[in-house]
Amino acid sequence: MSPAVLPSYVRDGWWTPDAGAEAVVVRDSSTGEPVTHVSTAGLDLAAVLEHARTVGTESLAALTFHQRAVLLKQFGAALTERKSELYELSKSAGATLRDSLVDVDGGIGVLFTYSSKGRRELENGRVHLDGPVEPLSKDGSFLGRHIYTSLPGVAVQINAFNFPVWGALEKFAPAFLAGVPTVVKPATPTAYVAEAWVRILVESGLLPAGTLQLVSGSVPDLFEHLRLGDTVAFTGSATTAAKLRDHAAVQTGGVRFTSETDSINASVLGPDATPDTPEFEAYVKQLFVELTTKAGQKCTAIRRAIVPADRVEEVVAALRDRIAQRVVVGDPHDESVTMGPLVSLAQRAEVVSAVDRLLAAGGTALIGDVTVPDVTRADGTVGPADDGAFLAPMVIGFGAETPDAAHEIEAFGPVTSVLPYRAVEDAVALVQRGGGSLVTSVASADTDVVTALVSGVAAYNGRVLVLDRDDARTSTGHGSPVPHLVHGGPGRAGGGEELGGIRAVLHYMQRTAIQGSPRVLTALTGVWHPGAEVRQEGHPFRRSLQTLRIGDQFASALRPVTLDDIAHFAEFTGDTFYAHTDEEAAAANPFFPGRVAHGYLLVSWAAGLFVDPDPGPVLANYGLENLRFITPVSPGDAIRVTLTAKQITPRETDEYGEVRWDAVIHNQNGEIVATYDVLTLVSKEDR
Repeated sequence: MSPAVLPSYVRDGWWTPDAGAEAVVVRDSSTGEPVTHVSTAGLDLAAVLEHARTVGTESLAALTFHQRAVLLKQFGAALTERKSELYELSKSAGATLRDSLVDVDGGIGVLFTYSSKGRRELENGRVHLDGPVEPLSKDGSFLGRHIYTSLPGVAVQINAFNFPVWGALEKFAPAFLAGVPTVVKPATPTAYVAEAWVRILVESGLLPAGTLQLVSGSVPDLFEHLRLGDTVAFTGSATTAAKLRDHAAVQTGGVRFTSETDSINASVLGPDATPDTPEFEAYVKQLFVELTTKAGQKCTAIRRAIVPADRVEEVVAALRDRIAQRVVVGDPHDESVTMGPLVSLAQRAEVVSAVDRLLAAGGTALIGDVTVPDVTRADGTVGPADDGAFLAPMVIGFGAETPDAAHEIEAFGPVTSVLPYRAVEDAVALVQRGGGSLVTSVASADTDVVTALVSGVAAYNGRVLVLDRDDARTSTGHGSPVPHLVHGGPGRAGGGEELGGIRAVLHYMQRTAIQGSPRVLTALTGVWHPGAEVRQEGHPFRRSLQTLRIGDQFASALRPVTLDDIAHFAEFTGDTFYAHTDEEAAAANPFFPGRVAHGYLLVSWAAGLFVDPDPGPVLANYGLENLRFITPVSPGDAIRVTLTAKQITPRETDEYGEVRWDAVIHNQNGEIVATYDVLTLVSKEDR
């Protein structure tokens, strides 16, 4: 019986084309057996996008950043419970268990990371502040501030075949956190794996309406339906990306387009890394991993191994030994297999064609060839590959005069080239000839070498990894983007930036400069601005988050400062800096009129002036931020403190939240002595 047509998940329901519609057959990459059929014949794509813009946007707009972040964690937990299903499906796409750990577990890890970062680094609101307030008038009545708000459209992702889980979730997580609904368009060869993870989330019942849709198949008229406020995140070939970028929707229609494309990544072995060093071992190990993981089908894989000319033979020999000892090519359904096939016969043909062009340009096959290897089948027997898309690992060597082809042709499979260099500046030049990459790695313990290499190649890369004896064991590796850091690169790599922590969230938001009064900015941002309304009704430390409001304020009485106080603090703390203990030396200092009070003495006294000591809703002092000392305080002066509730951030999963207080210390003349933020943890309800 022929496999059914793969459904799409659109408008909060599963949809399949009419019977008889033409469909693309997707086959098991090891056996050639049909896995599913893919078609979007009859799909109303305009309605799909509009559903996201209306229903999806409304669902996400009802949630704060922190509430969305909690859902991301729950999505991750739901996928974790059923990830074995994704492992099993991925075997038909050629993925071994190690490959699935990169794709499936990597994608789940992105969800958990963005959940954590969203709750730690974003406000528990719907507006994100960008930078400090900008005073625009002398009296403080007119202010400016940059804010980020959610784009009003849909985040469309067009994904590559090699990472059907991670590739989608690394785009979905920041868009969801930003408040923008997503439409996923997976690559056809692995669309059935993408359908599986979407189905798991749908069945979890956690997805807010309209926030995630899946289109299983082609979208030829997609760009005709996009408009201002929509975004497209594309992963694939540079040629396709260029065509999409030239569309009128992007050029003049305001659609944001980012791409992550072909990348001839490099890895440089430092001249100090001899075979007896940890750096050499780490380099060869990493080269092996990038050559064989996902059968080399990674946008971050090492395509150019740049090695000192007198060390090429040693690197190749070490790599050959490791391949012989550790690589078993075959069907991933057999547990002994360590490297599966390419995703399809068509992909294998593309890789073979690229290899032929590299050899024709002057390359020499140092390890492996393009003949079809004998492989381990699912039943454990070894023999011809039949209809499988198998290719053994291959290393191509080039001479001192490296042709342009070595820096331009990407064999997107288990293929890497070894390029020799004689001086560090030559290695830099070779990296640069790649025209822009996602990542370059450097293996060296010589900081001078590392500095020269990084300084020369950083502008040509989105990420640079430095491997040495100190981090070789803990490094996540050349080919493993992490959600905390930018994934992308300039030039040929596409010019985009995905991931990068909260930077990726901001791709799906609009930065706007807001100008207005303190009252207006306070209302818009949820953060109190000096000059906005305040309430002085009892001590605000007596209020839980249930009753505390932005602008609740406490103003203390004056406390005098004496010379004895300063001397005692100096003796008690050991802070005998001359400005506090030597009148003559202090007076000679251009910043002080004579002996002055310690700044930390004033901050300590301020705490004593505003603290309400009895047990209550305030649970703990969480810290101080942005402390600045502005006006010196001399013996005979007096200080007072004003404390105002500046920002209230309930924690979604705890019975308390964080309150940020605006603290200002004045002297008896009304001059500002110090400013800072006090952070406290406060119970949500009265205790």
